[in-house]
Amino acid sequence: VQLVESGGGSVQTGGSLTLSCAAEGYTVGSGCMAWFRQAPGKEREAVASIRSNGGTYYADSVEGRTTISQDGTKTTVYLKMHSLSPDDTAMYYCAANRALCSWIDWSSVATYNYWGQGTQVTVS
Repeated sequence: VQLVESGGGSVQTGGSLTLSCAAEGYTVGSGCMAWFRQAPGKEREAVASIRSNGGTYYADSVEGRTTISQDGTKTTVYLKMHSLSPDDTAMYYCAANRALCSWIDWSSVATYNYWGQGTQVTVS
């Protein structure tokens, strides 16, 4: 399984961006996929997750200004964020597993077996 993130870059405060996660060797919708982020000196934290049935979870810090979605070809997951602030600056990682996830475990790093290399988002 290979997960490849793209779409990161430098954004002004208040701006928007869409990150993409292209999956190879993995069918989007066959398990649980998520976006995590990690800022320098901080632990990796969950941002959003999408279940195989399309259900979604969001961290409180991004709720209301973030949408996670998957495309109809079952190859890509997206993370669309708006109203960005410097607090959103981090390396963003895509993650996946082949099992279900729930509100209990969706935000745990240990839930996911596969990880991408990350894409940097800098908000200034």
